[in-house]
Amino acid sequence: MAPSPLTTSNKPHAVCIPFPGTGHINPLLKLAKVLYNKGFHITFVHTEFNYNRILESQGPDSLKGLPDFIFETIPDCLCRSNGAVITVATLCDSIDKNCSVPFRNLINRLNNNCNVPPVSCIVADGVMSFTLDVAQEFCIPEVLFWTTSACGFMGYLQVPQLIRDDLLPIKDLSCVTNGYLETTIDWVPGIEDIRLKDIPSFFLRTTDRNDIMVNYNVKQVEQAPKASAIVLNTFDELEKDVINTIQSKLPPIYTIGFLHLLVNKISDSGLDSIESNLLKEDLDCLKWLDSKKENTVLYVNFGSTTVMTPQHMMEFAWGLANSKQTFFWIIRPDLVSGDSAILPPEFIIETKERSLFASWCPQEQVLNHPSIGGFLTHSGWNSTIESISSGVPMICWPFCGEQQMNCTYSCRHWGIGMEIDNNVKREEVESLVRELMEGKKGKEMKMKAIEWKQKAKEAVAPGGSSYQNLDKLIKEILL
Repeated sequence: MAPSPLTTSNKPHAVCIPFPGTGHINPLLKLAKVLYNKGFHITFVHTEFNYNRILESQGPDSLKGLPDFIFETIPDCLCRSNGAVITVATLCDSIDKNCSVPFRNLINRLNNNCNVPPVSCIVADGVMSFTLDVAQEFCIPEVLFWTTSACGFMGYLQVPQLIRDDLLPIKDLSCVTNGYLETTIDWVPGIEDIRLKDIPSFFLRTTDRNDIMVNYNVKQVEQAPKASAIVLNTFDELEKDVINTIQSKLPPIYTIGFLHLLVNKISDSGLDSIESNLLKEDLDCLKWLDSKKENTVLYVNFGSTTVMTPQHMMEFAWGLANSKQTFFWIIRPDLVSGDSAILPPEFIIETKERSLFASWCPQEQVLNHPSIGGFLTHSGWNSTIESISSGVPMICWPFCGEQQMNCTYSCRHWGIGMEIDNNVKREEVESLVRELMEGKKGKEMKMKAIEWKQKAKEAVAPGGSSYQNLDKLIKEILL
């Protein structure tokens, strides 16, 4: 795959803007790389805060970009002085109220810059829909890139109806424990065996209809039909029924996943220098994995935003210890709520011969390492698809957003996952880890994961569904 022979002046120019979080930035950056490889000039937009975070974690040259792949910023208008706590809700509220004007000014500035081609399209995160009005003002197409699974996106789409039916938000907090969330939703075409608990968690953790996260996410869903197209990082065979249903209700849907597999096919070495990781990766873990036998290591990572209680952490720790399995555990400094993520000395002594800990790592490389036999995950979509494409089965402990839906599909539909109860207990952790790594069901899940891995590779190969859908997206919408 080689970039199209276009000069800078006549290249199409895509402005890409992610939601300012690791799980959103990374997949949109991959899409930007794919478009660059297809001949686009790329402007990738970070918030000023995240831009500085990346420089701090990756070094002063990390955002130099390339002549036709540049980075710009807009403010998120949040005050971080005096140790102010910035929650996701605070960030979303500020984005909704404050980012439209600076983004419009950026587009105008780019259009008046003789050194770059005029902006020809906007590719925005699905939850950054304030950009739609800007695209309309400049009379250019806009693609919304929902970084969720198709089934997760379908969950978001059902929320307005669930609110109208008075099923959401929950009436009181007893609904979380009294079985109410097990209520079956059987009227959604294309989705089977889902419950209220599978709906994105923002709507299940509050009784307030005016909650910031409820209103923000409802607004993003209601704005989606205004886009020129919607892009999903999945492939047709994996979520066929759901995709067909969404396509009957919304603008053109283009399934072009898995994007990391498309990026891996690009031979342009210049793109290797373009990264936007907010966290510094520990590369020494790969050497440790090299010393382990095939399929013997459990990889444990709960993503970039999951926060657990100290009790949860202890239950996971002693479950892992009691399983007697070798494991590699990513423990962010902010993994534990209201406390530092410190493990007891007796646990460290107990597992020192068969464990490794790091604060972050190159996950795709880790999951593709032959020593990895299983993945204990929060079921974020990026983690899920990287696990699928590596042929690695999962134990799922969903935390927020549409992760519960991803977990449900991994376990019930794709046959590659086992779910851990939200109120995690060490005995369950021990049992599931042993089953995953040594048991009959674990072996069956491994075989199924390898089947899905092959199908994912076929989707991005020439003639595959995602390969063709990418070409259609460019020709039908972006050019």
